[in-house]
Amino acid sequence: MNIQIFGTTKCFDTKKAERYFKERRISVQRIDLLRFGMSGGEFDSVLRALKGIDQLINWDSKDPDITLMKYMDDPRAKEDKVFDNPKLMKTPIVRNGKQATVGYCPEIWATWK
Repeated sequence: MNIQIFGTTKCFDTKKAERYFKERRISVQRIDLLRFGMSGGEFDSVLRALKGIDQLINWDSKDPDITLMKYMDDPRAKEDKVFDNPKLMKTPIVRNGKQATVGYCPEIWATWK
């Protein structure tokens, strides 16, 4: 397995995800989302795995851009906005090849081989 965890240092779910894999002795690559962001290929892979941008957006965020995004109809415009502003993403984003999850999802991670 080649696990990547995209998250922030202050996110408790990101810390829980790291602990989940550490307890199972699965090595992970941790990427600070706010500092380094995602490459275009990683972002596209996550969107394909999640089947759309709406699952990736943190709708509970207090950021004023979220309010505007609720009224956007064009998914490409949403994708561009989120790619340029990673703090709008829900964390942790956990990737294993072409598979990806958003949030703390141990029941899904347990099925990954």
